[in-house]
Amino acid sequence: MWRQGKNDVESGNNGGGALYPMILESPEMRWAFIRKVYSIVAFQLLLTVAVASVVVFVRPIATFFVTTTAGLALYIVLIITPLIILCPLYYYHRKHPLNFFLLLLFTVTLAFGVGLSCAFTKGRIILEAAILTAVVVVSLTLYTFWAAKRGYDFNFLGPFLFGAVIVLLVFALIQILFPLGKISLMIYGGLAALIFCGYIVYDTDNLIKRHSYDEYIWASVSLYIDIINLFLALLTLFRAAE
Repeated sequence: MWRQGKNDVESGNNGGGALYPMILESPEMRWAFIRKVYSIVAFQLLLTVAVASVVVFVRPIATFFVTTTAGLALYIVLIITPLIILCPLYYYHRKHPLNFFLLLLFTVTLAFGVGLSCAFTKGRIILEAAILTAVVVVSLTLYTFWAAKRGYDFNFLGPFLFGAVIVLLVFALIQILFPLGKISLMIYGGLAALIFCGYIVYDTDNLIKRHSYDEYIWASVSLYIDIINLFLALLTLFRAAE
């Protein structure tokens, strides 16, 4: 792990209250960027809760998706759509207002998938997963800001997290093709939760230090995906344990 010197301006220890700003960038601009990203993430989460709530409480919607062939086909399309949207979103994430339209479309389609995941899950389990997700996200965010203020860097996590996601995807594929039971689901949920906890730290660190001001859309998408995946991982873990 690498640490800045105590008198390094970029480490934020120069007495000016800087939070590890980018080179040649003022602390005020970096804080404005951070506030903008978290405002977008908050909007995405609220929209996700709204869309998912409609799917959960309007029972005919969820019933259609699980009891009809057309519903199953549409469900597969909804699962794939956010992944497809990520490509143009990454390419146009600096082009306004197209980036906001793609972001809205990405959030709504992913929120629909989250709602279907929650539709046939007990309310207590959903609440437990949501509360734990909120606590973990806030705790890890505060820790990363605290660590960045002292010059710690988490960029080294990138390759390890990418490798862990590959292992997780292979694990999920094996589970789909050869179901291994509830114990394997609990292991999968636990591993996924740990991996996306790491991604929250990694992406928050990038938010503080590496993203340029006009990359606010992509920074928001990264954090939003981490939070949603953490919630779904905890949901899987609690559901298997139940």
